[in-house]
Amino acid sequence: MRGEATVLHADLDAFYASVEQRDAPELRGRPVIVGGGVVLAASYEAKARGVRTAMGGRQARDLCPDAVVVPPRMDAYSAASRAVFTIFRDTTPLVEGLSIDEAFLEVGGLRRIAGTPEEIAVRLRERVRVEVGLAISVGIARTKFLAKVASAVSKPDGLLIVEPGREEAFLLPLPVERLWGVGAVTAEKLHRLGIRTVGELAELEAATAERLLGRATGAHLHALARLRDPRPVVATQRRGAIGSQRALGSRPRSAEELDLILTQLVDRLARRLRDGDRVCRTVVLRLRYADFAKATRSRNLRSSSGRTAVLLTVARELLAGAQPEIDERGITLIGVSLSQLGRAADLQPELPIDWDDGMRLDTALDAVRDRFGATSVARATQLGRDPGWSPPLLPEFE
Repeated sequence: MRGEATVLHADLDAFYASVEQRDAPELRGRPVIVGGGVVLAASYEAKARGVRTAMGGRQARDLCPDAVVVPPRMDAYSAASRAVFTIFRDTTPLVEGLSIDEAFLEVGGLRRIAGTPEEIAVRLRERVRVEVGLAISVGIARTKFLAKVASAVSKPDGLLIVEPGREEAFLLPLPVERLWGVGAVTAEKLHRLGIRTVGELAELEAATAERLLGRATGAHLHALARLRDPRPVVATQRRGAIGSQRALGSRPRSAEELDLILTQLVDRLARRLRDGDRVCRTVVLRLRYADFAKATRSRNLRSSSGRTAVLLTVARELLAGAQPEIDERGITLIGVSLSQLGRAADLQPELPIDWDDGMRLDTALDAVRDRFGATSVARATQLGRDPGWSPPLLPEFE
């Protein structure tokens, strides 16, 4: 690790709900839930009552009957995110966005012109509060992982520095759930083994962790527990993948409903590809079952494509392969990722584009949506159906 703690992890607090409370003063200090059927976000007042993201709306209202439920306003969240990232990039040129509400910032080398990392973080938090009207928590450490843990521990609206030489004292007593990559299933497995703190995981030999958790997961988590995280902050460039997902709540979903949701996800992703003049080679289906276990299925295309019909066909085949498991275990989340992205201009189609009816249809529909709005044209199967929500995203193709 470098000698000084110069990595900042900045994370907006309860982002969607905080934007709603900012824009509607009467909501401040009250429990706020964003989203109806499924909780997209909850204010800290609602979280204190047990409300969590991706929870079913009925369960959330049972836990917090006096909560104010508001519909999501994605345009407002996108605008707030852009304003915050402008401040990030005014602070340092090395900004690595993780999502629309969090980023790593490397501030090493700025001491002479901007002060210490702590002074930089204090000013950043004040600017976000004054210029954007939102609270943001910041962790400072020598590694990205420790900075992210520090920001989480400092919430809400906090600033925490993990001083060099005190990393073990800070990290090892924390629950294993604080490790980046430990979800409900991995945490349960560790608990069954009697491992509840990061320190207890760090005491294992690397080979033992890999045997208990699987080679990749065990090696990754054991390295973090031993404070090994050499990854530098990398300014966001072209992404290697894009994705979208939808929380489904806890009620059973028919195969027809899942196909409709899958179609909506692929339609949106394919258009984002074409808007960025990009194509993809791999389609990935991500599922979360009702028992919180996760599953991933993927398939490579014979040649890269940005066509909706091609991508949807592959996604449907992946979903069909997972259907028996879904029927048995239930499903609470479905997502699609498109990876191995490339430039459409580099694609050499086997047939002239004029012969490609699918591409011509995609292009025509994109033109209509560009002129009359994203909802101006839709598949017949989607008419009168809940379109779901498209979360705001960082720019994919900078």
